[in-house]
Amino acid sequence: TDLRPLDILSEAVPPGGPARGMRVFQVQGVRGFQLSASRPRALGFPASRLFIHCDRFPEEFSIIVTLRALRRPAKVSAAGRARRGDSPGPPLRARAFPQRNEYIFTLMVEESPSVLVGLRYAPDKLHFLFWSQERAGGWQTRVTFPNVSLSDNQWHTLVLAVSGQSFSLTVDCSIPKDVVVETPFPASLSVRRASFYLGNRRRRKGLFTGLLRQLVLLPGADATPRICHAMNFKVATLSVPTVLQDVPAKPVSNEVLKYPYETDMKVTLGARPRCSKQEKAQFWFNVFRRGLYLCNDSTWVSMLEVQHRLDYVEEYQNLVTNSETMGIEVFTIPKVGLFAAMANRITPPGSAIYRWTDGKFVHYQNIPTYQAQSWKYFTIGKKIFLAVANFEQNERGQEFSVIYKWSRRKAKFITYQRITTHSARDWEAFVIEGEAFLAVVNHREGNNHNIDSVIYRWNPRTGLFETNQTIPTSGAYDWEFFTIGPYSFLAVANTFNGTSTKIYSHIYIWLSGSFQLFQSILTFGAADWEVFHIGDRVFLAVANSHSYDSGMPAPSNFYAINSSIYELNITAQMFVKFQDLLTYSALDWEFFSVGDDSFLVVANSFDGFTFSVNSIIYRWQGYEGFVAAHHLPTVGCRDWEAFHTAEGSYLFYSSAKEPLSKVLRLKTT
Repeated sequence: TDLRPLDILSEAVPPGGPARGMRVFQVQGVRGFQLSASRPRALGFPASRLFIHCDRFPEEFSIIVTLRALRRPAKVSAAGRARRGDSPGPPLRARAFPQRNEYIFTLMVEESPSVLVGLRYAPDKLHFLFWSQERAGGWQTRVTFPNVSLSDNQWHTLVLAVSGQSFSLTVDCSIPKDVVVETPFPASLSVRRASFYLGNRRRRKGLFTGLLRQLVLLPGADATPRICHAMNFKVATLSVPTVLQDVPAKPVSNEVLKYPYETDMKVTLGARPRCSKQEKAQFWFNVFRRGLYLCNDSTWVSMLEVQHRLDYVEEYQNLVTNSETMGIEVFTIPKVGLFAAMANRITPPGSAIYRWTDGKFVHYQNIPTYQAQSWKYFTIGKKIFLAVANFEQNERGQEFSVIYKWSRRKAKFITYQRITTHSARDWEAFVIEGEAFLAVVNHREGNNHNIDSVIYRWNPRTGLFETNQTIPTSGAYDWEFFTIGPYSFLAVANTFNGTSTKIYSHIYIWLSGSFQLFQSILTFGAADWEVFHIGDRVFLAVANSHSYDSGMPAPSNFYAINSSIYELNITAQMFVKFQDLLTYSALDWEFFSVGDDSFLVVANSFDGFTFSVNSIIYRWQGYEGFVAAHHLPTVGCRDWEAFHTAEGSYLFYSSAKEPLSKVLRLKTT
């Protein structure tokens, strides 16, 4: 022999495409043949087509196989079913899954039922079979490799090297399994009038049910060094039929694929999933954008997408609340549903949590709160939490803000940890270098607005938040955490220092285990920071609520004041002013997107004369910046939340002046 690879699988494929009984499937970005049990003999060909010059099987050789075997379901015994309460009977076995033994290939003489050479696998075992004719009548030898797990729905490449009495199996280029047997492989095994059969032994029983990609015989050599230089050992290739080879990502022309194939297509719904080689050729359907995307092993490529544009906003639901609402937190509990926590001012009855049911928010749970200002939803591992910022003392004169934990058994939030706060306005939860933190904004203590706000660190040993760092703040309203590349930032909105609202708000950067001052920005009664990205650009918007200085003449209107948008300047390593927008006692910004368009909505609360003020949606117009697009009538607007459901996109606003909040629906074209 000339030691060239003998491609058994390619020899079984006619020039025009797969033979009858063979179908091409693509799974995990890799193609393979699925074999049919209807005509086992059709999956064979004479050995003489490979052994042209010699009718003897090589004495030393390697067999290379790439396959994907189906996962086997666990058998359930009659006793096991009885414990479960099922009817008695014999052990159950799904017909569509692998049987006890499945043949990868066999070499058989036409007039004999015996297997000259074959490879089959059973649960956690691989058997190599060969026929010995040195004694009268001959016998079959089976070499077994234990602890070989192939039935896991993953691709695997096997290299079986044979030399005399030594047999070595390498799976996915791992450490070889070596077996030495008493009977050596025959030095002269005739293949005259013999045929190769793919995935069977000329019978339907024992048919290979998985996918077969590569089956190669390499005479005279151990193929392991030739295989185990590839990057992906599980699908390492020595020789693969043309129909199974990869095609270019983009066709050269509009011609139809030469070899049609089927794919084990999986369409993922929901949030953007991971796209890697494992997910190659899988689809993701983005419900919100109504787009279909294909994973090309690194990024999601748009295949079909409906580009929506915001047309107008319509009133969708009027939600009567326990009292005036200072803040809203919309969140989703996995496998439970969409919720909205309302920070209500009056106690009792406290604050309410609503659940999205049949397209509307429906009351779900009441929680005692004390002039609640805001809620923050966050998770730590599998634990789900909801923290409330209480502004006033409880009935006992104690001033606590409370962290609640979701009870899966009760399907409600229950008290988990109380933390002493001082007229708390806001919580912010974040993770840095794998550690969980929770920051509270303390607004004032008595009449003193210049007090410390506190950052707490989660202690996994005690399961509690513990003080990690204090930061001086002045009548603060809001924390905003964000990351840029490897850096973590925390911005505080300082509102009032006791004499003036014209004070600096600060941005801190995490360095050497703590937050350190990064930049100070002059603000006017800052009530909120909102960070957002448009393409590669990073913006930070501040909501300025009013301009007051006890030492200066009163302006004509304290509340008609510019709120500002800042953009990160990478060269200067700081945020620089990008745009001013006239607002009326602005208390909140909310960024959201519709299709490819970006928007900011501001919560205008008071214009100096009335609380019935239009809040405005601004559309991103590139060079023009943000331009007013929609004027929304609101009353004492305090907070905006954008959210999406399968039915569409919505804006939710709370009123600090009446017990009524509104859900608005974004109508698109």
